[in-house]
Amino acid sequence: MEIKGKKFTYKVINKRLPNGQMSRVELIEHPGAALMVPFLTKEKMIFLRQYRAVLEKYLYELPAGTLENKEKALTCAKRELIEETGYAAKKMTKLGRIYPVPGYSTEVIYIYKAEGLTAQSGLKDIDEIIQVRIFTRQEVQNLFQRKKIIDAKTICALAFCGWI
Repeated sequence: MEIKGKKFTYKVINKRLPNGQMSRVELIEHPGAALMVPFLTKEKMIFLRQYRAVLEKYLYELPAGTLENKEKALTCAKRELIEETGYAAKKMTKLGRIYPVPGYSTEVIYIYKAEGLTAQSGLKDIDEIIQVRIFTRQEVQNLFQRKKIIDAKTICALAFCGWI
């Protein structure tokens, strides 16, 4: 069975496991994503307060986006940073990658540190409700300790750069 959506494909397949057993696997094929950790200074980071319709709530997140049409992760990172924050980065450094939900999705998120930011005019997606916020390291740590940062990809990225 296969259901194709705008961005993702849902599949039910039979797969042979390493132990030789057959298993019915439900999965979501995902093109991948890029997440940016945008530093305004060594001690100030750009965050988003983003409305997530699926959850019906706002979350504090780092900017991220889905790869489009076999796009390279770095290209996606640069595009999404401008679209979501209104800033472009002079320097992007790959910090690593994560598999956010390996139990049912092929998604890989590539994480980049963005530095040397300059203001640009971004074209926001009409289906995104985003407020740009600037936080100090202490403010980020306080938000995390108070369980106000609960987005998994953001928590991983903050750990990669040593902020939590």
